[in-house]
Amino acid sequence: MTDYGSPRPRILDLFCGAGGSAQGYYEAGFDVVGVDIRPQPRYPFEFVLGDALEELRDFPLGFDAVHASPPCQAYSTTRGLHTNEYPELVPVVRDLLKQTGLSYVIENVVGAPMTNRVVLCGSSFGLGVWRHRQFESNVMFWNPPACQHVLVPLPLDVTGGGPSKKPRTSPGGGMSRKPRNMAEASAAMGVDWMTRAELNEAIPPAYTKWIGEQLLDSLKVGAR
Repeated sequence: MTDYGSPRPRILDLFCGAGGSAQGYYEAGFDVVGVDIRPQPRYPFEFVLGDALEELRDFPLGFDAVHASPPCQAYSTTRGLHTNEYPELVPVVRDLLKQTGLSYVIENVVGAPMTNRVVLCGSSFGLGVWRHRQFESNVMFWNPPACQHVLVPLPLDVTGGGPSKKPRTSPGGGMSRKPRNMAEASAAMGVDWMTRAELNEAIPPAYTKWIGEQLLDSLKVGAR
């Protein structure tokens, strides 16, 4: 366990992508190491190219907590639009995380089989996206900040391709529109280092900053 009087605690960021979740944890007070099966040249912290499930099976040493964002395609509202078969990894990841004995967080889309969960929305953090995401943990979180949809009545849909010509119905209800350009997409997510394709799959750092601050408090209490 890290000495919380000196070095920052360390969190292992599995299925890390380009680092949206990582940035939030860093801002909350963690040092972050990411793992992904694909190269992530814009990941902003230490990165390991590898299989996230294998890293878990090896029981990560030298970490205080683990975050995992397993692929969401099997649970997404758009899963009916394709014929590909995708693995349902949330239960597998949960079982492996429990075996580590560490504090953990699992992130996925609404519709994934999550327990002890909170749902976060970009409008709660003043962002231009809604992007509802579930977070499950073996740490108790505060009540999440309420959605502020009335303040962001026409959120940006930072998925897929380029700008849309007019507002459209969002998969989760309501209306949305595509960003006019890359700058608008980046500002809506609170991310300024990713490509457009990376933004499509990213988690706004504001979400994991909120999660990470509580995770850090829990670790401090446990270290006393």
